[in-house]
Amino acid sequence: MLLNTIELGPENGDLSRPPVVFLHGLFGRARNFGFFQRRIAATRRTLALDLRNHGKSPHGPMDYPTMAADVHETLAAHNALPATVIGHSMGGKTAMMLALQHPAAVHSLVVADIAPGQGGFAQYNQLARELAALPLPGFLDRAGAEAWLGQVIADKPVRDLMLMNLDLGENPHWNIGINEITASMPAIVGWPAIAPGIHYDGPTLFIAGGRSHYIQPDNYPVMRQLFPHYRLDTIKDAGHWVHAQAPAAFLALVDAFLST
Repeated sequence: MLLNTIELGPENGDLSRPPVVFLHGLFGRARNFGFFQRRIAATRRTLALDLRNHGKSPHGPMDYPTMAADVHETLAAHNALPATVIGHSMGGKTAMMLALQHPAAVHSLVVADIAPGQGGFAQYNQLARELAALPLPGFLDRAGAEAWLGQVIADKPVRDLMLMNLDLGENPHWNIGINEITASMPAIVGWPAIAPGIHYDGPTLFIAGGRSHYIQPDNYPVMRQLFPHYRLDTIKDAGHWVHAQAPAAFLALVDAFLST
C-alpha cells in the first residue's frame, strides 16, 4: 500500500545523506511531526507518512508487519532508502518492525516512548470501540464536535487529537479508518513473535518520557536482543507524547543523533 507522504527538503543542501522519515502514533497523522520536519528539512530531505487508516492514506487491516511493508513500499517508490526512521508510539513499533524486516532499508532508528513488546495504548483500546459505536449527527461544527466527543473523551488533549480525524459540517464523518482501527486494536497493542536471531545492527535511539510507563526496565533485555546497539535517553518532565510535551529537548536529542 502506498501511503500519503509529505516531503520537505533544503533548497541547497546535502541530499547525499539518508533522508529522515517520520511515523506518527495511533490516531495521529504525518502533520504531527510538522515542527520537527520543518527544522530538519533545512538541511536534510524529510518525509512524513500517514500510516494506513490515518490521514489521507488508504484503509485496511492493521498489524506491524503489514504497516512496515507499507512504509518500505512507499519509501522505495520515493527513492528514499535507506533512511533514518523516527517513529512515535504505534509509529515507533512500525519503525522497529521495518528495521527488523528490512535492515538494509534503515540507516538508523529513533523510537519515541514505546518498547518492542506487548503493551501501550491501554486508554485507546476501549476508546476506539466507543468512538466507532457513537452515532454521528447530521451536522457538526467545532463546538458541536467538542461536545459530541466529550460524551466519551474527558481529556481535552485527546479530544483535540480526535478532532483532527473528523470532517465537520453537513454529514460529518471520520476521515480515518475507525472500524479498521477498532478491529485491529489487539495487533496494535501487541507485538508479533520475532524469529530467533533476527535483530537490527544499526544505531538506535530510544527516547522515553520520564512520566510515561511505556518503556520499563523489563523491556530492556528484548530491546538489547533486537537492537544490540541501542541507547536510551529519558526526558524526565515529559509523558508519552514526549515530542509534543518537550519539543526542544526532543529536537536536541534527535539533532545530536543525526549528527553522529
